[in-house]
Amino acid sequence: MDRELVRTVKLATKNHAGVLFRRAVRHLPHIVAVTALVVAAPRLSTLTAAGGSWVRVLWAELAGEVSAPALAVACWAAALAAYTYAASRPRPVYLVDLAGYKAPAEHEASRAKTIVHFGRCGRFSSESMAFQKRMLERSGLGEATHFPTSLISLPVDMCLRTAREESHAVIFGVVDEVLRKAGVAAADVGVLIFNSSLLSPTPSFTSLIVNRYKMRPDVVSHNLSGMGCSAGIIAIDLAKRLLQVHEKTYALVVSTENITLNAYMGNNRPMLVTNTLFRVGGAAILLSNRRADRRRAKYQLIHTVRTHRGAHDQSFACVTQEEDDAGEVGVSLSKELMVVAGEALKTNITTLGPLVLPMSEQLRFLATVVLKKVFRADVKAYLPDFKLALDHFCIHAGGRGVLDELEKSLKLSPWHMEPSRMTLYRFGNTSSSSLWYELAYCEAKGRIKRGDRVWQIAFGSGFKCNSAVWKALRTVDAGGLAVDDNPWVREVDMLPVDVPKVAPIDESSYQIPN
Repeated sequence: MDRELVRTVKLATKNHAGVLFRRAVRHLPHIVAVTALVVAAPRLSTLTAAGGSWVRVLWAELAGEVSAPALAVACWAAALAAYTYAASRPRPVYLVDLAGYKAPAEHEASRAKTIVHFGRCGRFSSESMAFQKRMLERSGLGEATHFPTSLISLPVDMCLRTAREESHAVIFGVVDEVLRKAGVAAADVGVLIFNSSLLSPTPSFTSLIVNRYKMRPDVVSHNLSGMGCSAGIIAIDLAKRLLQVHEKTYALVVSTENITLNAYMGNNRPMLVTNTLFRVGGAAILLSNRRADRRRAKYQLIHTVRTHRGAHDQSFACVTQEEDDAGEVGVSLSKELMVVAGEALKTNITTLGPLVLPMSEQLRFLATVVLKKVFRADVKAYLPDFKLALDHFCIHAGGRGVLDELEKSLKLSPWHMEPSRMTLYRFGNTSSSSLWYELAYCEAKGRIKRGDRVWQIAFGSGFKCNSAVWKALRTVDAGGLAVDDNPWVREVDMLPVDVPKVAPIDESSYQIPN
């Protein structure tokens, strides 16, 4: 534990030093200009007192004291320095629009229907059924989450064909919607990034999208797999980096997960938990580095911070896809998951904090670190108040336990946690796309005002914790949202609802269709 504290202190010190250095470099032209004005001020006042325009007098004096070639070289050097500085500035990345998938009503599955259907599958023991029911009662999920047709039919049809059908419905649904809302042709997209952790067919999903929408041959495509629930932010970070290289273009990011082939049909408890949490979902995000798009874009990407703790054995092994003793494949969740997530979050915010927090919070944090480490004082580590710098929090809706722990750790209010809790309640854990349902919830509730900052926090296998900070460029008019513009519009007035810690399931409330 002491070694971990030392590493945290070193990382915090390094991050602060790095941030201060980057700020100094970023403002160097301003510093030089102000210094030059301060030095020249006495001389300028003398020149203006003598009468005439100080610019002409100063120019005449310079021309008299400095040779014309030397003056020309100085001017060219200044112009070159200004151009180099402007060219070195990163291109701004704008979020033009986003879309979230909402499955048809026939895919909705109440908790009672879920349990009854699991029982009819004939794959689970009575102990496993009791465990899944108990977990579902405590999961925080509501009565209208979505399953693919393959899992709500009898017999269960888990094959590559039905897995493709599920993914195609989600992908085409969100891509069609985001391109329509943004008014952008598929041929204008220069960067395409797709992420799905547990299904990666051949040809890839990026090839599927290119073929479906007849994208141009020079489109830069990346297909991410095996990256877990935090892959959505990884895709955003990758898109940001690519948009620094490719000028005046759009980047399309599609995030989803496939449920058909990844439901677990065995009796290993750590692998049964996923059945009670994961549901169908997906999102598409259209980014741009075109300055002309700033006027119509919703957000500007301010920061992305990626943390990977795969070097730690406990972190690496806490979420794994594996076979049980009977050969059934599933995703196993370790009991240490909450501890691992907490450590990953601590490392991530140590990097993010200096970028977003006011100096007062940074100094308080560093003061407690110094008192604790240098002076061996018995003081509690200070957790900065991120509410002073950020307005909205979109925390991956991985499960009720994760949300409870982060609400306590970050000292957030129920209002701040509402987007995450309602996303878990209405759509379940949709893996990497959950953050976008949460942002869409904030929009549908009319919470996004111009200048607001949104913090997205995602956790994933590996173990990874990734963050993105966005700044709202305009107020989102919730009243102007059409039914097809936002997955929450039809029911947003009925939310939030109170979700008890334990909500018993009455299996008799679901009538098996004839």
